[in-house]
Formats: sequence, structure tokens, C-alpha cells
Amino acid sequence: MSDLRDLAGRPVIIGGGVAGLMTALELAPEPVVLLSAAPLGSGASSALAQGGLAASVGLDDSPARHVADTLAAGDGLCDEAVVKRIVEAAPEAIEKLERLGVVFDRTPGGRLHLGLEAAHGRRRIVHAAGAATGSELMRALMAAVRVTPSITIVEGFEARRLVVEDGAIAGVLAEGRTEHVTLATASVVLATGGVGELFQDTTNPLGCFGQGLALAARAGAELADLEFVQFHPTALDGAQRPMPLISEAVRGEGAVLIDEAGRRFLADLPGAELATRDAVARGVFRHLARGHRVFIDARQCIGQAFASRFPAIEAFCREAGIDPEIQPIPVRPAAHYHMGGVAVDAEGRSSVFGLWACGEVASTGLHGANRLASNSLTEAVVTASWAAKSVGGATAGSRKIPAETTMPARSDPTLARNIVSHAMGILRDGDGLRNAAAAFRPLAAGSSAAADPAVVGLMMVVSALHRKESRGAHCRTDFPLRDVVARRSKVTLGSILETAAELDATPLARSA
Repeated sequence: MSDLRDLAGRPVIIGGGVAGLMTALELAPEPVVLLSAAPLGSGASSALAQGGLAASVGLDDSPARHVADTLAAGDGLCDEAVVKRIVEAAPEAIEKLERLGVVFDRTPGGRLHLGLEAAHGRRRIVHAAGAATGSELMRALMAAVRVTPSITIVEGFEARRLVVEDGAIAGVLAEGRTEHVTLATASVVLATGGVGELFQDTTNPLGCFGQGLALAARAGAELADLEFVQFHPTALDGAQRPMPLISEAVRGEGAVLIDEAGRRFLADLPGAELATRDAVARGVFRHLARGHRVFIDARQCIGQAFASRFPAIEAFCREAGIDPEIQPIPVRPAAHYHMGGVAVDAEGRSSVFGLWACGEVASTGLHGANRLASNSLTEAVVTASWAAKSVGGATAGSRKIPAETTMPARSDPTLARNIVSHAMGILRDGDGLRNAAAAFRPLAAGSSAAADPAVVGLMMVVSALHRKESRGAHCRTDFPLRDVVARRSKVTLGSILETAAELDATPLARSA
């Protein structure tokens, strides 16, 4: 195993999406390493993001209104102080992105064009290129990163383990196509995205199976709220993976959900098509389970303006043989965003000294039990700045890495995907979760390619099993009511393994 000696001691940022790129830019001119498993611009969920950035910049809006909508969507589990801090920083984040070269959509009068999405009381969604905001953000941020001399980009290397010595980060073990490397560092920032690849139906790109969670968990970090997975209710119903997303902005412009008979089956749901995502996803899921098909119908509200308003969506619809101007678009729910993640403080620090996290891999307390639409890109940009300041203020350098370090096998989430998809879907129950935990335990304890995905899956299903209520995106058919007292869940890999061992001794688990 070789060392990249010239990079020793620099902070290492793992992940090449918006959160990782922004953290690297915020750390400039401090020398940093940006480690990306895929070439920049591919493999990150950020590039696929169609929703925009939520920010209270409209004349009829205010941070207080944005806070209220976020807290309502989070169903009692948001950290209100964190919500206020991020929401109040959002308008400045938009300005910062524009200075970095992001071109946002504007009205003929020159003001930001603001969209409406589910559970927002005002138009506050700042978009770029219609429904291609993530792509535009990535274009501008990648360009800025590539011309910043202090940022060393290491592409094609996947982080496999964090080296921890005496309770602190000492380095990163990574593997490329032809070689293993050791990056000696005392500071690591995880910006690795979500867990969508653990589900059969997902909008996330391949590779997003929770690798950052496995890295953090094996390093001893505390994780929070892993049971909360948001399913987007309107992914294009087809064979393509990741599933193209029919942005919530389409419904924000008046599109409705209908079935094969043309019936608007969610008309009686409070908020109808613009109710919270968990409510709409469950409504669509149940209608599909009854044998119906579900479509987004934009013919009346958008019609011939669809191509100009949503060019990216129009393009992939036509690739699938659908003309959204004159045809309804077939949709179904898909795993989209993970509200849980590495538990971090107000500066992005984890419970392990020298380890930070930001973006989807982190659990800041902003999203609670159900993310408010378009708060995630805003969170990534804002918290990247906080994490960078904290990393920049920490003691730089590296620690000695043990001579004998074993590189784990390259991960394959196939086995975990089958288990997670059945146990951790839109509707869950105790029997399914216990059986999943029993199936995951030997995989997680092993050293095969299934081990890291199984670790993530095990932590998720045990967290879901412990939450004996239905709240936000977590819906238990055997515990359909919401507890009076809201509580966040905090776990470590050690505590999860102990619980899994106890579950494995139960008759139900032994017979699974």
C-alpha cells in the first residue's frame, strides 16, 4: 500500500457533490484534498437534483414563515435552533452561489423566479435551468474548484475505512482501479450523500448506499434518526435506474395526480397534491397497491409551455416515449432522501475527534422526521461553510498510521438492497424489521463485499424497529399512532450490534 506523501496532513473531504465542493471552496486557501470515487460531475445525487434551494427571499415571505413550514414538515423532530440558523443563512447562500457563477432563473423584471413546492406556504424555491438546479450548481462549483490552487482533486478513489488512533482520526484508506492509497490526515469531512442504492426504486445514482455512514460507524461515531427515509412520490415509472424525477415544482405549477380512469384520487387529502411528501407518497403507494396506475397530469396547467418551463423533465419523458404536453406522466414513489445520518453539532463535528460531516450524510436536526422540499441543497451550502470554519480552526497535521492496515473488499449492495427494499419501504412492520435484522447480522459481521452495505442496512432496520410509532416518513402498520413525546434516535454501531444479537435469539428471528 503506497502513501501520497505530498498530501499528508491536509484535510480530506470525501465526496464530490455540492456539500463536498462547497466545503473545499470554503476552506480555500487552506490546502485540502477532495476525494471522489467517481469523476467529478458523476456519481453524486446533487447533479440529479431538480428541486431548487428554499430561501425566504420573496417580498411576501420571511425567515419566520420558512421556519414554521420546516418545523411542521419535520413532525416534531426538528432542532428548532438549527432550523432558524440555516433558514436565516439561506438568502446569503443564494448570493454566494451567484458569486461563484451559478445562474438562477429570473423573471423578465430581473427578480429571482420563485417556485412553489409541497408544504411551503409561500413561493420560495430558487431554481436554475428550470428543473435542473443540481446540474447548474455542479457546473459552477466544479469550475470554481478546478481553478482553485489549494484544492487537490483525487478522482477515482473510493474511501474504504477511516483510520482511528486513540479515539481520533489518523487517516483514510482508499482504493482506486489499480492501487491502494493511504491519506494521512487528522481532519476528515464526510460529504458522501445518501442511501438510495439500498432500495430497488430510487432516484439516487449508483454508489449512494450509505458508504459515509459505514465509514463513520466503523470509526465509532454516533448516528441519528437512521429510520427516516423520504420517498419522493413522483418518480418516472419505468425501468431506468436511477429513476428520473418528476419534480415537485410540476405539481407546484398546478399539475395533479390522477389514475388510469382520470380520477384525482388525492383530492380529499389536506393539501391534496401539495401535502407533505410522506402523505402524498403513502397515498400514491396505497393507490398502486390497489391495482391502479398513477400519473401526473400537467396538460391543463402547463400544456405547451412544458418544454420551456421544465426542459430536462420534458427531455427524459420524450426518451421514454411520453409527450407531457399532451399525455399524463406515469409515476410511482422512490427512495429519495435520507433524513438520518452522522450526528453532528452546530459546526458539523461528529462524536469522533477530527471527523466532520455535512450534506445528506449528516444529521443536523434540520429535517426532523420529514424533510421540507428543497431544504437539502440549502442545508448543504450553508453547513459546508460552518464545517469549513471548524476544520480550518482545528489543529492541522497528521498522525502516525499503523503499519498493518487491511483494505476491505469493494462493496456490493445487491444483497442488502433486497432486504432493505422489503423491510424499510413506505409501510413497515415489526416482523419484517426483525427478520431483516436477523438477515443483516451475519453479513455485517463478515468481511465480504456485502459487509458495509449490511452495516448500514442493519443500523437502519434496528433504528426503525426501536421507533414504535408512526411519525413523518416512518410509518409502522403495527404502531400507526404518533407518540405524544417526540424523541430523536441516537445509535452507535456497537449498540446496534448488541441489539441485533439480542433479536437474533428470539424465536421469530431464528425461524426467519
